[in-house]
Amino acid sequence: MRSITISISNGFIDLMKIKVAARHISYRTLFHTILILAFLLPFVFILTALVTLEGVNKCSSFDCLGRRLGPKLLGRVDDSGQRLVKDFYKILNLVNTEEIPEGLKLPDSFSQLVSEMKSNQYDARTFAFMLRGMTEKLEREIRESKFAELMNKHFAASSIPKGIHCLSLRLTDEYSSNAHARRQLPSPELLPVLSNNSYHHFVLSTDNILAASVVVASAVQSSVKPEKIVFHVITDKKTYAGMHSWFALNPVSPAIVEVKGIHQFDWLTRENVPVLEAVENHNGIRNYYHGNHVAGANLSDTTPRTFASKLQARSPKYISLLNHLRIYLPELFPNLEKVVFLDDDVVVQRDLSPLWEIDLRGKVNGAVETCKGEDEWVMSKHFRNYFNFSHPLIAKNLNPDECAWAYGMNIFDLRAWRKTNIRETYHSWLKENLKSNLTLWKLGTLPPALIAFKGHVHPIDPSWHMLGLGYQNKTNIENVKKAAVIHYNGQSKPWLQIGFEHLRPFWTKYINYSNDFIRNCHILES
Repeated sequence: MRSITISISNGFIDLMKIKVAARHISYRTLFHTILILAFLLPFVFILTALVTLEGVNKCSSFDCLGRRLGPKLLGRVDDSGQRLVKDFYKILNLVNTEEIPEGLKLPDSFSQLVSEMKSNQYDARTFAFMLRGMTEKLEREIRESKFAELMNKHFAASSIPKGIHCLSLRLTDEYSSNAHARRQLPSPELLPVLSNNSYHHFVLSTDNILAASVVVASAVQSSVKPEKIVFHVITDKKTYAGMHSWFALNPVSPAIVEVKGIHQFDWLTRENVPVLEAVENHNGIRNYYHGNHVAGANLSDTTPRTFASKLQARSPKYISLLNHLRIYLPELFPNLEKVVFLDDDVVVQRDLSPLWEIDLRGKVNGAVETCKGEDEWVMSKHFRNYFNFSHPLIAKNLNPDECAWAYGMNIFDLRAWRKTNIRETYHSWLKENLKSNLTLWKLGTLPPALIAFKGHVHPIDPSWHMLGLGYQNKTNIENVKKAAVIHYNGQSKPWLQIGFEHLRPFWTKYINYSNDFIRNCHILES
């Protein structure tokens, strides 16, 4: 140790003894140390206050405070919560592999579960079992509700709305009492036009008067040259009088409309179409369409989408002669060369006369292919979507990856058709399906047509025919506006209450609501 004498300039001498270490410490280092401590102390104070306010543990000693502050200052956290979560995951995995205990009473709601946990002091395993049981119960109820919804929608789609039934009855009555409703269609001087190939001939086969009126009105109003349009409307015997009355009382001049009943075609006899009688009288067919669609079905192994598809195939229209009629077009119209066939659930939004100018390159059927889009419901259909390829007859003759095409708006070259055996092929495969107990494909007119027209289809631009407006309510509105023909294929027809509200106006705009029959039958009123 050393003594240091410190003197001041005023002459006064003061002796101070300062003990210093062997190594010299500068005043600058000492100053910085004091400054840093002064800077940190407020933060230590605030952190101590926070720890105290948390109140988890009351610390009365520096040792306790160190244990609380140490991990926070070092950026560490207490991992007890993570351990708890990991333990709970283990319990959940264990419970997932075990059977739910018999007699376990499940709460009806989450609030009831919380209340019972508090009152009964459930352990984690019991809680996990109850949570699993409640989830599985909810999944079953949702699934059952979905199937019930699909069944109700199927019945709604298969029924005839009261307004449309009223329209048919009133028009039929008008036919019997009003001579003007019975006038010849078309007038005698226009009869030669019905077989004149310089006109654009449309064929529509339906027993829905309201739907037929929309198809015809939309095609005429969208045409550049409506005076060149000839509509051949074919219906069944019970609807003929009402259909004739409608077009006799509501002409679409300058277009020409012919209304004929199936009974008025001399060629269309049971001798010429024997398979249709077999289809209508076959017991399996009758049970398929009119039986209980749920009884005997294992819904636990069926997805709602598969079930919906099966119900769609069970639509009664598929055993109607009107629906099979398109396969006989060359015989029904022996003098015509080209026709456009339209389904009754379409709306024409653009002039269709260019369809007659399309070079089909020797093919029979100009149709939009339905395997080129991303939409899995409508535009991604291949043969595998329609046929049962586990059946050896199907596997031997068809390619599951072959592209499907759309019925509903087709340009048919009847001259080329008459040189083929399309009708015979169609009949033979229908018979094979009957022999195979209806196991070759989902029933309907498209599957046998896909086979019969195989090699005879010429793809046309998709903008001519937009499908799916009766399947899904997420249809792109801008695409709907651009399409030449929009097709409400599916259950949600625009004339039904289950139709999609935002897509309905594209159809209803062609209904004349000032018409007495439409008004008196309260068409589409709530």
